[in-house]
Amino acid sequence: QVQLVESGGGLVQAGGSLRLSCTASGSTFSIDYLGWYRQLPGKQRDLVAHMDSRGNTNYADSVKGRFTISRDNRRNTVYLQMNSPKPEDTAVYYCYSRSYGGDRFWGQGTQVTVSS
Repeated sequence: QVQLVESGGGLVQAGGSLRLSCTASGSTFSIDYLGWYRQLPGKQRDLVAHMDSRGNTNYADSVKGRFTISRDNRRNTVYLQMNSPKPEDTAVYYCYSRSYGGDRFWGQGTQVTVSS
């Protein structure tokens, strides 16, 4: 089991910046991917960005060039630096992990609201 605790959400102005953090605990040795999804009410949860244990990253097209994912393996923490956010980035952001065996775990979610 992996437990994920997010922090850093809130209200930000369009064009500003915000950083989300997520710290994992529990069976952290099993984690391959750490990353972020987001979800709007009534919509599916979509990948924002993730990074595997080797440092390979993948981003949603909508955030490329604006958001940056990073990972501190010693602290079992993943970050999402959100630069120049847009109102359409407003969503609940969920941290997730995926183990080498394919198990997925989710954080509780943190609201990000981008004002225009």
